Amino acid sequence: MKLVERARKLRKESTDAEKRLWLHLRAHRHVGHKFKRQQPIGHYIVDFACFDARLVIEIDGGQHADAARSDSIRDAWLAREGFRVLRFWNNEVLENTEGVMQEILLSLQAPSPQPSPTRGEGERSAPRKTRS
Repeated sequence: MKLVERARKLRKESTDAEKRLWLHLRAHRHVGHKFKRQQPIGHYIVDFACFDARLVIEIDGGQHADAARSDSIRDAWLAREGFRVLRFWNNEVLENTEGVMQEILLSLQAPSPQPSPTRGEGERSAPRKTRS
């Protein structure tokens, strides 16, 4: 299945946590930033992406507890592409939506950090790639 077709399928099969977060992020409702859901970036599909802020939001279910290594590889690749990644558990979104939204807002307001050679793979926030 092609990546775009898979993204369309994932949009139709959103989890309850993804649906709830999308209600808060869609239509520029969050400080004017535009988010897209189930968005292909490279050879990955991310849950939510805000391209102007270079921010990716991932909502992890129980299956992600066993996928920490692949998640860190994915996060490192996204960081090299200039994206910061925020990860939340499903239950965080469902039980503390306002807290999750506050963390997203803080991330959107914070200046993107400059690249640093000391950052490790898989850190929650990653440097934004600068263009010359």
